[in-house]
Amino acid sequence: MTTWSNWAGLERATPSRTEQPRDAAEVLAAVDRARAEGTTLKMVGSGHSFTAVSAPEHTMLTPQELTGLVRVDRDAMTVTARAGTQLKHLNTLLESAGLSLHNMGDIAEQTLAGAISTGTHGSGGTNAGLAAQVAGFEIVTGAGELLRADATQHRDLFELGRVGLGALGVLTEVTFQVEPLFCLEAEERPIGWEELLESFDELTRTHHHVDVHWFPHTDGALLKANTRVTDPPATASPPSVLRSWWDDDFLSNTVFGAASWLGSRRPGLVPRINAFAAGALTPRTYTDVAHRVFVSPRRVVFREMEYALPRDVGLEALREARRVIDAHDWRIGFPVEIRTARADDVALSTAYGRDSLYLAFHVHRDADHRAYFAAVEDVMKSFGGRPHWGKIHTRSATDLAALYPRFDEFLTLRDRLDPDRVLANPYLRHVLGD
Repeated sequence: MTTWSNWAGLERATPSRTEQPRDAAEVLAAVDRARAEGTTLKMVGSGHSFTAVSAPEHTMLTPQELTGLVRVDRDAMTVTARAGTQLKHLNTLLESAGLSLHNMGDIAEQTLAGAISTGTHGSGGTNAGLAAQVAGFEIVTGAGELLRADATQHRDLFELGRVGLGALGVLTEVTFQVEPLFCLEAEERPIGWEELLESFDELTRTHHHVDVHWFPHTDGALLKANTRVTDPPATASPPSVLRSWWDDDFLSNTVFGAASWLGSRRPGLVPRINAFAAGALTPRTYTDVAHRVFVSPRRVVFREMEYALPRDVGLEALREARRVIDAHDWRIGFPVEIRTARADDVALSTAYGRDSLYLAFHVHRDADHRAYFAAVEDVMKSFGGRPHWGKIHTRSATDLAALYPRFDEFLTLRDRLDPDRVLANPYLRHVLGD
C-alpha cells in the first residue's frame, strides 16, 4: 500500500486506493464511485501543508497528470492552468509569456489547488493571498457535479470556495488574474529589534512587500523589503551566481540547516547560534524578475504555526509573544517571520475583511514544538488571531466560526456540494464539524 506523508513528516496516512486522474472526467468518475461505495476521497498536493488538511482516508487522488497551462487570455489578463501544476512551474510558464502573478509566498513547491485552498499568501502588495488573485476555477463537487465558478456564474461558490480547504470539491483548473512581467528591487539587511518596531509601519508604507525574520533570544532580525521598479525585465541585475550561492544556498540552507540541527540537540547553544545567524548575511540590494525575488529555496525541514492578527494590534501581539518566549526556558532555533496583508474578500481567507499582520513561528523538524506553540497560540487567540489553514494549530469549528463572518454560509454550501461528506477527513471534521 502507498503511504502518504506531508513535507514536515508530521502527518501520515495509508489510503486503500490510489488513482492518478488525467482529466476532470476521471476525477468525476472517482467521486461518483466513492459516493456509491460510501467511502471518502481526497486529492493530495505536494504535501507542503503542516496539517492533515489533504490526508486521505480511503481513496487518494494524485495530481501529476493534472498539470500544465490551459489558456492565456491577454485581453482579460488571465491565465488558466490545471490545478495540479506546481507554482514553480506556473512561474516559469508565465515568465516565458511575459506575465506574472501579483504576489506569492517564498515557497513555490505547492500545487495551485493546494496553495489557494489553504490560503497561501505572501506579504504586502494589493493582494497578498494567492486566492485573492483567482478569477475563476473549475471544480468537481462532492455531489458529483462539474462546475465552473467565477464572478458571473456560481458566484456563491466563487466567493466562498476560493479558500475551500478541499471541503467543497476537487479543483481541476484555476484561472488567475495576472500582470505584465515586472521586476522587484530587493533590499536585504540586518535590523535591530527596536528599529524593527519603530520603523515597521514606515517600511510597509514605503515598500511594496516587507518580510522580516526575528531570531528569538536576540535583538537581531533580517529585513527583506521589495519595491516594484518600472524598468523592463531585461534590465534586471540579479545577484551574481557566487553571491546567490553563498547567501541563498550555503548560508541560508547548508549552514543554517547544520546550525539548527545542532541547536535541536544542544539547546544551550541556541542563543549564540541565533546571534550568529542574525548577523551572518551581509546587506545586499539587487533587482530581478518578481517570482525570483519572492521565492527562496527551503531545504531545511521545519514545523510551523502561523496566525493572522488584525493589523492595528499585530506589533503588540509580537511584543507579547516575545515576552512569553523570554519568560520560558525554551531554546527556539528558528526565526519568527513577520509579514502583512491588505484586507481581501475571500470568505475563509485569514485576511478576510481586515488588514492583517502575520506572525509565523517555527522549530526544527526534530524539535518538540508543543509547549512553545501552545503558549504562543494563546497569545494569538487573545488578539483575535486567525490560524493559517495549512499550518499547525488547535482551533476547532466552534472557535473558527466566531472568526469568520461567512463561516455559516460556507457550511451551508458544503452541505449542498458534499452532502455525503465524500471529501471529509479528520482535519475537516475538526475545523468544520461533521
